[in-house]
Amino acid sequence: MDAAEYKHVVLGLIFLKYISDTFDEHHATLIEGKGQYEGANPEDPDEYKAENVFWLPQEARWSHLQAHAKQPTIGKLVDDAAPAAVRLLSGPLRRAAHTRHPKHDRHQRTPASPVRLVQHLPTRRT
Repeated sequence: MDAAEYKHVVLGLIFLKYISDTFDEHHATLIEGKGQYEGANPEDPDEYKAENVFWLPQEARWSHLQAHAKQPTIGKLVDDAAPAAVRLLSGPLRRAAHTRHPKHDRHQRTPASPVRLVQHLPTRRT
């Protein structure tokens, strides 16, 4: 894959890392269960929607992808995570995310090194 095509993989991973980090912060708050979050279910999508945080299914969470980054199936895992994240989008963002690039052979790419690279980006809110 040349550099011009590589950006499509990396930009998608950066977006997924950002929403996953935000999800993880709120997930930890819900697990802690203090104050207004007492009794909250950390796996209930409505708990995230109420705080304008994307809810992610397990297979789309960064921790899941990172744990499998060195596996030969990482390309498929990333491809499977993408639709889960795209379902969260609306309007023009959803249409752009569904755009396929005909030069890409999704089964040949192995984004293990981008997953390892992107994992260190600071995406937490301040």
